[in-house]
Order: sequence, then C-alpha cells, then structure tokens
Amino acid sequence: MNPNEDILENIGKLLVSETVATAESVTAGKLQFLLSQIKEASDNFKGGLTAYTLEEKVNLLGIDEEEGRSCDCVSPEIAQDMALQASHLFNTDYGIGVTGYATPVEESNFTLYAYFAIAYKMEIVISEKIDLPADLLGPDAQEEYARIIIAAFENLLVVKNGTN
Repeated sequence: MNPNEDILENIGKLLVSETVATAESVTAGKLQFLLSQIKEASDNFKGGLTAYTLEEKVNLLGIDEEEGRSCDCVSPEIAQDMALQASHLFNTDYGIGVTGYATPVEESNFTLYAYFAIAYKMEIVISEKIDLPADLLGPDAQEEYARIIIAAFENLLVVKNGTN
C-alpha cells in the first residue's frame, strides 16, 4: 500500500460521519480524485469543483472580482474564501480550498507556491502557504500540492479526534 492509500484510509476512518468538499484551482481536481479513493467515499466526500479562471472563481465561488484581480486570485484570503464556499455549496462539515502556481510565471516572481485553507463548520481552521522548488513543474507540482494538503487534512483530523 502506498503512503497515499494509508493516509486516505486513515482519513476515511477519522471522518466518521462528517463530510468534506473541495474548491480547487492549481491542483485541478487532484484533491477531488484523492478523496474519491476513500473506501465508501460517498459517505464522506460530497464533491468539489475546479475553478481555474478568475471568471469561474467569481461566478461559481463568489470570489470578489476586484480582490481576485489584485492578487491574480492567489492569496490566503482567496484560498479561505474557496474553502468556505466549498463547504457552503456542498453543505459539508469541512471545506478545502487551494489556489497557486504550478509553473513559474511573472505574477509569481517565477516561483512556485500555493495557498490552501481548510474550513470546519464554516470557520477557517488551517490557512497555509506551500512553497515548492522551481524545478517541480506542472503535474508534479500539482501532485505535490495535493499530497501536502491531504496530509495536512489527515493531521487535522488526528488532532481533532485525539488519536495518533
């Protein structure tokens, strides 16, 4: 069993009767895919959406257009809004939001980073930045972001449930 399978199995056990949804940008659905791999996933994973452009973040997630333009839709606040909206739209206990860069571009000062947030009961409980090495590009960067976020979600559940 690879580490992702161990983590996903543990998340499934720790979620018990709680639910989760995602709003993704930079990871382009990779979190949704991972959460769908949990045994009996439909008991806990209600769904997610990928809003890759400013227009879709505004239309689907209610992101403030002016704020989105000012930061290229990559900021802690945008990730937090995405997490809260995922939870709201899917009526879940947890919402996970992520936005960032999978390739170095001028807007990111040619560095790779993402912001993610996790909401629980419509309150932000985790809001962090992930920095990646500049040589980890495209799909590899997306997978690494998703791996880090899933591990952070598992850790949150372990702490919340008081288990090791």
